[in-house]
Amino acid sequence: MIAALGLLIFFMFRNSRKQRQAQQELQDNLVPGAEVMTSFGLFATVMAIDDETNVATIDAGSGTILRVHRQVLTKIIHDEPEALEESAETSADDAGRESRDS
Repeated sequence: MIAALGLLIFFMFRNSRKQRQAQQELQDNLVPGAEVMTSFGLFATVMAIDDETNVATIDAGSGTILRVHRQVLTKIIHDEPEALEESAETSADDAGRESRDS
Protein backbone atom coordinates (compact mmCIF):
# COMPACT_ATOMS: atom_id res chain seq x y z
CA MET A 1 0.00 0.00 0.00
CA ILE A 2 2.82 2.39 0.84
CA ALA A 3 4.54 1.65 -2.49
CA ALA A 4 1.31 2.34 -4.39
CA LEU A 5 0.90 5.62 -2.52
CA GLY A 6 4.53 6.50 -3.29
CA LEU A 7 3.97 5.81 -7.01
CA LEU A 8 0.84 7.95 -7.02
CA ILE A 9 2.68 10.87 -5.44
CA PHE A 10 5.60 10.44 -7.86
CA PHE A 11 3.31 10.62 -10.90
CA MET A 12 1.46 13.64 -9.49
CA PHE A 13 4.73 15.59 -9.09
CA ARG A 14 5.93 14.46 -12.52
CA ASN A 15 2.70 15.60 -14.19
CA SER A 16 2.76 19.02 -12.51
CA ARG A 17 6.41 19.49 -13.54
CA LYS A 18 5.56 18.70 -17.17
CA GLN A 19 2.64 21.15 -17.11
CA ARG A 20 4.85 23.92 -15.67
CA GLN A 21 7.50 23.23 -18.30
CA ALA A 22 4.92 23.37 -21.12
CA GLN A 23 3.49 26.63 -19.74
CA GLN A 24 6.98 28.17 -19.50
CA GLU A 25 7.74 27.12 -23.09
CA LEU A 26 4.49 28.74 -24.25
CA GLN A 27 5.34 31.99 -22.46
CA ASP A 28 8.87 32.01 -23.90
CA ASN A 29 7.58 31.59 -27.47
CA LEU A 30 4.74 34.10 -27.06
CA VAL A 31 6.18 37.07 -28.96
CA PRO A 32 4.65 39.56 -31.40
CA GLY A 33 4.18 37.91 -34.79
CA ALA A 34 3.53 34.43 -33.37
CA GLU A 35 0.51 32.51 -34.65
CA VAL A 36 -1.63 31.38 -31.70
CA MET A 37 -4.86 29.58 -30.88
CA THR A 38 -7.03 30.80 -28.02
CA SER A 39 -8.83 28.61 -25.51
CA PHE A 40 -12.08 29.22 -27.41
CA GLY A 41 -10.63 28.10 -30.78
CA LEU A 42 -9.82 31.45 -32.42
CA PHE A 43 -6.67 31.50 -34.57
CA ALA A 44 -4.84 34.83 -34.58
CA THR A 45 -1.49 36.60 -34.71
CA VAL A 46 -0.03 38.25 -31.61
CA MET A 47 0.52 41.96 -32.11
CA ALA A 48 1.56 43.05 -28.61
CA ILE A 49 1.70 41.78 -25.04
CA ASP A 50 1.43 43.96 -21.94
CA ASP A 51 3.16 42.10 -19.09
CA GLU A 52 1.91 44.49 -16.40
CA THR A 53 -1.81 43.99 -17.12
CA ASN A 54 -1.52 40.51 -18.72
CA VAL A 55 -3.36 41.72 -21.81
CA ALA A 56 -2.49 40.53 -25.30
CA THR A 57 -3.53 42.33 -28.48
CA ILE A 58 -4.18 39.89 -31.31
CA ASP A 59 -5.15 40.24 -34.96
CA ALA A 60 -7.81 37.72 -35.95
CA GLY A 61 -7.64 38.65 -39.65
CA SER A 62 -9.33 41.20 -41.90
CA GLY A 63 -8.27 43.96 -39.53
CA THR A 64 -10.10 42.51 -36.53
CA ILE A 65 -8.08 43.50 -33.46
CA LEU A 66 -8.93 41.89 -30.13
CA ARG A 67 -7.66 42.51 -26.60
CA VAL A 68 -7.68 39.31 -24.54
CA HIS A 69 -6.24 38.11 -21.26
CA ARG A 70 -2.87 36.44 -21.73
CA GLN A 71 -4.09 33.13 -20.26
CA VAL A 72 -6.55 32.76 -23.14
CA LEU A 73 -3.62 32.12 -25.51
CA THR A 74 -3.23 28.38 -25.07
CA LYS A 75 -1.26 27.15 -28.06
CA ILE A 76 1.35 28.45 -30.48
CA ILE A 77 0.78 27.26 -34.03
CA HIS A 78 3.90 26.08 -35.83
CA ASP A 79 3.22 25.76 -39.55
CA GLU A 80 4.79 22.61 -40.90
CA PRO A 81 4.58 22.66 -44.72
CA GLU A 82 4.88 18.88 -45.09
CA ALA A 83 2.01 18.22 -42.70
CA LEU A 84 -0.17 20.80 -44.43
CA GLU A 85 0.53 19.28 -47.87
CA GLU A 86 -0.30 15.78 -46.62
CA SER A 87 -3.60 16.90 -45.09
CA ALA A 88 -4.53 18.73 -48.30
CA GLU A 89 -3.79 15.61 -50.37
CA THR A 90 -5.81 13.45 -48.00
CA SER A 91 -8.74 15.86 -48.17
CA ALA A 92 -8.63 15.89 -51.97
CA ASP A 93 -8.53 12.07 -52.08
CA ASP A 94 -11.47 11.83 -49.67
CA ALA A 95 -13.48 14.35 -51.73
CA GLY A 96 -12.80 12.36 -54.90
CA ARG A 97 -13.96 9.13 -53.27
CA GLU A 98 -17.16 10.74 -51.98
CA SER A 99 -18.07 12.10 -55.43
CA ARG A 100 -17.53 8.66 -57.02
CA ASP A 101 -19.63 6.97 -54.32
CA SER A 102 -22.59 9.28 -54.91
